[in-house]
Amino acid sequence: MKYEPIDASLFVANRNKFMSRMKPKSVAVFNSNDVYPISADSTMPFQQHRDIFYLSGVDQEESILLLFPDALKEENREILFVRETNDHIAVWEGEKLSKEQGTKVSGIKNVQWLSDFEKVFFEQMTEADTIYFNTNEHYRQAVETQTREDRFIISCKEKFPAHAVAKSNPILQEIRGIKEPQEIALMQMACEITEKGFRRILQFTSPGVWEYELEAEFLHEFIRNRSKGFAYTPIIASGNNANVLHYVVNNQQCKAGDLILLDVGAEYANYSSDMTRTIPVSGKFNKRQRAVYDAVLRVKNEATKMLVPGTMWAEYHEEVGKIMTSELLGLGLLDKADVKNENKDWPAYKKYFMHGTSHHIGLDTHDYGPLKSPMKANMVFTVEPGIYIPDEGFGIRLEDDVVIQEKGEPLNLMKNIPIEAEEIESLMRDSQ
Repeated sequence: MKYEPIDASLFVANRNKFMSRMKPKSVAVFNSNDVYPISADSTMPFQQHRDIFYLSGVDQEESILLLFPDALKEENREILFVRETNDHIAVWEGEKLSKEQGTKVSGIKNVQWLSDFEKVFFEQMTEADTIYFNTNEHYRQAVETQTREDRFIISCKEKFPAHAVAKSNPILQEIRGIKEPQEIALMQMACEITEKGFRRILQFTSPGVWEYELEAEFLHEFIRNRSKGFAYTPIIASGNNANVLHYVVNNQQCKAGDLILLDVGAEYANYSSDMTRTIPVSGKFNKRQRAVYDAVLRVKNEATKMLVPGTMWAEYHEEVGKIMTSELLGLGLLDKADVKNENKDWPAYKKYFMHGTSHHIGLDTHDYGPLKSPMKANMVFTVEPGIYIPDEGFGIRLEDDVVIQEKGEPLNLMKNIPIEAEEIESLMRDSQ
């Protein structure tokens, strides 16, 4: 891995939180992701399943975590299974985790080879009444591919039809939503790497540059700072491309006078950052662009202040909508009649700001976390309002990642990333 080793105490704490919420005499199993084929002998770069990483720190394919808090033998209450290595694998693929290394990474004393899983799992199931399956129930998921987890669930139901079934996901939604200090530190690192990339872009951007060149500059800076790369597919959207919310082709030339919307974040140790900045290709906003930019920044700043313990996610978005409505009236994009006659299910401001303001962020960019209960301290949210004006050829979005505090305003993990228009213009001017 490119990142510095993570102290195993984080994963010990995460497992304890999960196991404390399990039913009596129950087993939970977590599988690594598959290595997905492309064609011939090619595969996609491996991405570890975030849940097994969260609970074990293991960042390797073909690994399985078994948790059984009520196992009769204490050594069987946590078992990690890893792929057995040999000289051939070491030569062709590189070193894999040994049993000793598996213990060092995870804090789990009982580490066994994957080839022993079926025998050990059968023994544990003879003591258990319930099996926890790890299904993907995120509100934005749209999975069509059968996963390693899916295959395990099918097989387990066939072999153990008399066991009760429970779901791991509700527990994970609860505990992954509230970050440990070590997790916040890792996310801070991801944000600092993103900052380095953005400052590089401010020095590099000028009329005639291509969107994909900016993408390459970000990637260069990310990887040289121990990141695997982008936390999600980057959006480098110049001109009217910014009005396509998920514009990812990044293949157009940036023209003088246009704006560029940069929705980009680095990952670090599998933790995500999620930044959006909007900058002028020529290094200076025109009067109209500046007015809209400042309006978006005001909405972001006011929305950030609302992210405190006790806030309800749905009500928060309604309040942000009211602030955005006021700004759009001030910009002349809405009039009082638009607001008076609006559809309550699709308020007038949605014409120019059609997406949500915030989402959980962590190991996943759109991370686990409850959305129907009050916000709590140490939850981490994005704040990302935008105004999109196709008729005027530009869109502006600004986004930071913030940690809810027990008291006071959230901690902005991106507070050092330039966002004020004057600072952005100054940094771009100094590069010319």
